[in-house]
Amino acid sequence: MDISREFLITSLNIGTFIQFLAAIISTIYYRKCNNTILKYFPILLWYTFLNEIAGILFIEYFSRFNAIIYNIYHLINFTVLFLIFKNFLITKKHKNCIKIFIIIYIGSYIINGFFENYLVEFLSWPYIIASSFLIVCISFYFIEILNSQKVLSVKKNLLVWISIGLLIYYIGNIPFKIVKNYYTDIDGITILFFINVVLTIIMNICFIIGFIWSDRKQLY
Repeated sequence: MDISREFLITSLNIGTFIQFLAAIISTIYYRKCNNTILKYFPILLWYTFLNEIAGILFIEYFSRFNAIIYNIYHLINFTVLFLIFKNFLITKKHKNCIKIFIIIYIGSYIINGFFENYLVEFLSWPYIIASSFLIVCISFYFIEILNSQKVLSVKKNLLVWISIGLLIYYIGNIPFKIVKNYYTDIDGITILFFINVVLTIIMNICFIIGFIWSDRKQLY
C-alpha cells in the first residue's frame, strides 16, 4: 500500500515541527543540563532542526542535490553523541570502545569518500556503522545504570530519556537506510519514509519528556 504524496508531506511537516518543539523545550529547561556535557545537546537539537530547513531550502533554491548538508550533519551529530556517552560511562573498557568507535567511524567516512561523491550521494555505510556503534554505546550506558544506584531514579534521568529516543530511532532507522539506498524502486517505498518520520517524532517526544520530567539534580 502506497501513501499519498500529500500525506507524506504533511507527516514530514509534523516531524519537523516536533523537532522544533524539542529544541524549544530543551532551551527552556537548559538549566537541567548546563553543568554537564549535555549542555551541548540542546545546541545539537537546534542544529538538527536548522539542518532540515537548510536541506529543504537548498533543493528549492540551489540544487536538487543536498547530500553534502546531511553528510556534514551526520559527521558532527554522531561524533558529539559518542563523546556525550563516553563522558558519562564509568567503565574504562566501555570508554576505550567508544574511542575506537570514533576512529573507525571517521575512518569509514574518509574512505567512503573515495567511492561515493559527498556532494550528491548520502554516505550510507558510514551512517550504518555509526548508528550500530551508537546503539552499542547506549547499551553500555544502560548496563552501567542497571548495575548502580542510579537505576532507582531512572525515570527522572534526562540522559535515559535521550538514550531511549535515540535507541528507538536508530534501531528502526538502520533497516530504512539499507532499503532506501538499495531498493528504492520497490512498491511502497513511501511507507518506509513514513515510518522514518514516525521514528523521528517518537525520538523527539522522548527528548521532550526527558527535559520536562527529569530532575534538576540527578545522577547520570
